[in-house]
Amino acid sequence: MIIEYDLIVIGASPEGIHAALTATSFNARVALVEQPYVESPHLGNRILGNFAHLDHPEEVKHRRSLILSTKAFGYSPAILADRGVDVISEKGEFCPQPNLTFITKHRRLRARAYLIATGSVPKIPHGLGLEEVGYLTPLSLWDNLSYLPQNLVVLGSNPSALELGQSLALSGRNVTLVVHHNRILPQEDPEVSLFIQRSLEADGINIITAAPLTQVKEIEGKKWVQVGNRAIESEEIVLAGVRRANVEGLNLEGVGVKDGILINEKLQTTNPMIYACGDVVGGYALSHLAMFEAEIAVKNALFWPFFKVDYNSIPWAIFTVPQVARVGMTAAQAICYYGEEVEVVREYFKDIPYAQVLGETTGFCQFVIRDSGVILGAYIVGAEAAELIGAIALAMKHKIKLDQLEAFPYLTLSQIITQTAKVWQGERRKRHRFWQNCWENLFIWRRNWTK
Repeated sequence: MIIEYDLIVIGASPEGIHAALTATSFNARVALVEQPYVESPHLGNRILGNFAHLDHPEEVKHRRSLILSTKAFGYSPAILADRGVDVISEKGEFCPQPNLTFITKHRRLRARAYLIATGSVPKIPHGLGLEEVGYLTPLSLWDNLSYLPQNLVVLGSNPSALELGQSLALSGRNVTLVVHHNRILPQEDPEVSLFIQRSLEADGINIITAAPLTQVKEIEGKKWVQVGNRAIESEEIVLAGVRRANVEGLNLEGVGVKDGILINEKLQTTNPMIYACGDVVGGYALSHLAMFEAEIAVKNALFWPFFKVDYNSIPWAIFTVPQVARVGMTAAQAICYYGEEVEVVREYFKDIPYAQVLGETTGFCQFVIRDSGVILGAYIVGAEAAELIGAIALAMKHKIKLDQLEAFPYLTLSQIITQTAKVWQGERRKRHRFWQNCWENLFIWRRNWTK
């Protein structure tokens, strides 16, 4: 017997649950298949970062468990069922014949559209010795929080690796961060990644860049990590780098979904009946981006694939110290699109009075704009960057130009936005010599006229 639905969501990740609830708000009939899901490391990293001293690791673990249990209660099968979601706690796979269906142990499910939201898992490099020597991931680290050794090697250059490495360093551990790329955060502006790298190094982290992992061995009870032409001794290895889509056993190739979950701007895979959202499709594993994608995918799946994903006004943040937040394009991306029209303007927290009061003067605000004042992108690196970036994202969404961002109160950190806008206005006036000359002649005439 085939059970018919309007949408079948595969994966009980936060974005999967959000998608299912969004679909029921349209009175659609929805099934949520609880495929095995691996918790994203970012919540744990933030909790660990707030308690980096680790004086009471069991208390920190309890705090995490409490947060997760509270979060899980809101997503319990009973509550989901009460809101119209059929929760199916079984593994399953796609079946192409005679029509596209999803088969679990006891059910055969069919829908007009399917949404994969199973998240991602760490990608383990095989054949290098990691399996034999042993390693931790950001999640398994919690089970060893009370017994972490003094010397650790963290492999990875993504936000999770940076957050975790810094938290461990602030707890008094000796941390070596091994980065495969030439720099950390290779997708970001070089100035930003270099700034964060210097901050991490100031906290005692030894950062080795352009260092691909080639071999791991255990010698006399110590773990040795070979990266490039260097050998590093460590008591424990934390694998916090590349992740892969959590889609094992779904038979995606059998239904025309290419390896790697390729999607278009409407979040359709190479099988247009199957959508995907969240870190299962790659990129930074950020929950709010996954939720945004889930809403777009649901509307396209239930109605008509008309809506497109536009990330330009969706902000994100990395919770290092200082924090990094961005919305829209980097300078390099903007120059590729608009060429010489692009301007970059920057102001530093050290010039903001309230930052001086707080002693949080490290960092800057940077806008990428067109010469007309249209905001193409922005970075904030510094205290409360994650909180401040939302105002810029809202301005971009409503097409508010940079010279209109002046409604921020004095003696707040948000004044960094106002001050950056004023810096640009001042530079713009200097460039327009015609108006400079007009104003100068006006004032000369007024002074002479009043004599």
